[in-house]
Amino acid sequence: METAVKLILLDFDGTLADTRRANALAYVAAFTEAGHPLSEEEYVARYFGVRCDEFLRTYGIDDPAERERLRLRKIELYPAFFDSVRLNRPLWEFCQQFRRQGGKVWIVSTGSRANIDHVMQHLGIGGPDTPADDAPEGKVDGILAGSDIPRSKPAPDCFLEAMRREGVSPRETVIFEDSAVGLEAARRSGAAYFKVSL
Repeated sequence: METAVKLILLDFDGTLADTRRANALAYVAAFTEAGHPLSEEEYVARYFGVRCDEFLRTYGIDDPAERERLRLRKIELYPAFFDSVRLNRPLWEFCQQFRRQGGKVWIVSTGSRANIDHVMQHLGIGGPDTPADDAPEGKVDGILAGSDIPRSKPAPDCFLEAMRREGVSPRETVIFEDSAVGLEAARRSGAAYFKVSL
């Protein structure tokens, strides 16, 4: 017996929105201010899609206060680079059609909620509580960000939590992801998934 899909889960950076360059440039600017060498190419090749604290620790910043300063400064600088951000319009339009037919769409990301909110506002996308007038491009039904779930991707916890909140099973869920860790988390969740390349 076939099971209808009731829930779509979208990774954000690199899947729903092409934020690679904006993220890289914001980190490079924050690192430059703090006297740490980091190139756009190095960030994209080694760290894009990795939760901020894990990225900073892997880079070699051991002091938690320094990591927090860099994280907050990156969030402050990020909107300055939004001219390079692009919406994955075919995927977004598909999701909005899915919502009109009664399905639910969530963003499930390792990114910070502040960064996600800023980009969504820039793109005209609303969250579950956004008034329709403030979301000309449409809305999502829920958002889970990096700090909402203790175990990050490749653990499947973030996807399973979104399913739990919507009361659906993995068989009723489809996930869209771009990164290796995200795709592994999707596989472990038991849901069907698709790789997105922007």
